[in-house]
This record gives sequence, C-alpha cells and structure tokens, in this order.
Amino acid sequence: MTDTATEPSITDTWQQVLLLHSHIESRLATALQRRHGVGLSEFRALGHLAASPSSELRMQELADKLGLNQSSVTRLVARLNAADLAYRDLCPDDKRGVYAVVTEAGKARHAEASRTYEQTLRAALAEADPQLATALTTLAANI
Repeated sequence: MTDTATEPSITDTWQQVLLLHSHIESRLATALQRRHGVGLSEFRALGHLAASPSSELRMQELADKLGLNQSSVTRLVARLNAADLAYRDLCPDDKRGVYAVVTEAGKARHAEASRTYEQTLRAALAEADPQLATALTTLAANI
C-alpha cells in the first residue's frame, strides 16, 4: 500500500504543468515579438492560415483553432492586416461569411518565425524540464 501523503496530488502536478506552460509561452512570446514583430497568437494564426489549402479560414474557424472568441480574432486579424500579413475577405457565396486570408508576406514571416519558435521551445523545455524535453522529442519523432 502506498502512502498518499508523500505522493504529489494531481492538483499539485497540474499546477506544475500550468507553471511550465506559462513559463514557456512567455519565452516564446518574447522571442517572436523581439525577432519577428509578431505575438504568439498572431504567429499561431498565421500558421493555421498558411496550413489551410486555400490559405484562408472563416473567422469563426480561426477563433476555434486559436481558442479565442470572435472579438479577439477580429482584433488579431486587424493587427495582421495592418502589418500586411493577412486580410479579411467576404465569402462570395454568403455575404455574412468573413474569411481571414494570409498574404505571401504572412507566409514568409511565419516560416521565418517558425525557426525561432522551434529553437526557443527546445531551449525553454531543456532548461525547465530536460526529461519532458526528451519525451517530447521522442514523441515527435514517432508521430
């Protein structure tokens, strides 16, 4: 029989995961902003748009992929538009439908920033939790 008083609780473990996540997200956000002038949400939005076969997604679909509400995604796409990285477009079949479309400059910025993201993620994981870094590298190699 194990002594549950000496084992970390699931709540304690979850808190550690959240702290690690927060630390790594902060490192990623700082690196992307300093080196490429994009925030973490903007980087992820560009990635989803660039990965789409038509280089566009309905605004609601983008919101769902980012875990943001419609209003936040509208502001995010406005920032991308101001930087000429993406723009809004009306659906030709449904005038109520609005798409976010990545530009060639947006695709190029995402590709450049992806290298920084990968390097920063690897370094932050290795620094914070080397065992987790090794486990994630192994998992990625097997997917």
